[in-house]
Amino acid sequence: MNLGFLTILTVSAAFCGVAALVAAVVSLVRERRGSVAEARLDALAKATAVATWADEDAYTPPVYMTDEPSQPAEWERWLSHYLDLRFLIRQAGIRVTPVQLLALTAALFVAGAVLGGITPMGALAAPLAAVLAGSLPMLWLFWKRHQRLEKFENQMPDALDLLARSLRAGHSMADGLRLIGEEMAEPIAAEFQRCYRQQELGVPLETTLDEMTVRVPNPDLRFFVNAVVLQRQTGGDTAEILDKIARLVRERFQIRAQVKALTGEGRLSGLVLLALPIVLAVYMHVRNPNYLAVLFRDQIGHWMVIGAIVLQIVGAFVIKRIVDIKI
Repeated sequence: MNLGFLTILTVSAAFCGVAALVAAVVSLVRERRGSVAEARLDALAKATAVATWADEDAYTPPVYMTDEPSQPAEWERWLSHYLDLRFLIRQAGIRVTPVQLLALTAALFVAGAVLGGITPMGALAAPLAAVLAGSLPMLWLFWKRHQRLEKFENQMPDALDLLARSLRAGHSMADGLRLIGEEMAEPIAAEFQRCYRQQELGVPLETTLDEMTVRVPNPDLRFFVNAVVLQRQTGGDTAEILDKIARLVRERFQIRAQVKALTGEGRLSGLVLLALPIVLAVYMHVRNPNYLAVLFRDQIGHWMVIGAIVLQIVGAFVIKRIVDIKI
C-alpha cells in the first residue's frame, strides 16, 4: 500500500512539474511574439499626458510612458505588498517575467519533493529537498540583483568624472546623462539613458534622478542626486562637487579593500568551520555507511539532523555579521 501511494504521489508530482514547465515555455514564447518597437508603440498609445489645472494651487502630475509595456495582473499587485517580483527582476536586469519565475519555482519545488520522497528517509528529505530546490530561482534572482548593484557601484566614480568633464565642456546636465548612457557599459548606461529619455518626455530632471535612486538603492547615487538637486536650486560649480564625490567614493573603495584583506582570515575560518561537518559526514558515510545510518533510521536522529542544519545556518549568520564591516 505504501508503494502504491508513493507511485501515485510520484506520478502526480511529475505531472504538476511538467505542466508548470510547459506553462513557463508557453508564456515565454507568447511574450516574445512581436517586436520591441510594437511593444513600445502599444505603451505609447496607452500612455497619456494628463495635466489638469483645477485652480492655481491644484495640479495633477502628468502620466508619462514607462519602460514597462504591460500592466501587472491583479495577483501580482497583491503579491507586491509582500514581495515585488517585477521590481526585483528590473533591479537584477534579467529577461524573465514574474509568471515564469514562479512557474520555475513551482516546478523545482515539486521535483525536489519527488526526488526527496524516493530516498530512504523520504519523510524528512522530501520537504527539505522541496524547499531547497524551490528556493533556487529566488536565490539566483537575488544573486543577479546583488551582482548588478555591485557593478553599478563600481561604475559610479567613472560616471561622475565623465559627467563633470561634460559640464566643464559646456554641455547641460541632460546632455551629460545622455553621454553616460552612450559611452559607458551596463548597467549604469541603461539607468542614465532611461533618465535622459524621461526628461525628454517632459519629466522634471529632479524627478527622474529621484526615481533612479529608488530603482538603484545605492548611497553614492543618493549623494550624487542630492548634490545635483541642491546645486540646481542654489547655484554653484556642479562639476567641482561631482569631482569631490567621485574622489570620496574611490577612497571608500580603497578602505573597503583594506578591511576585506584584514578580515580574510576570519572569513576563511568561518568557511572551514561551516564546511567541515558536511565534508566529515560525507566521508564517514562513504567509509562506513552504518556509522551514520542511525541518524536516518531513528526519529531522534532525524531531529538531530534538523538541529544540526539549523545550527549551521545560525553559525553562518553569526560569522557573516562578525566579518561583514560596513564602510
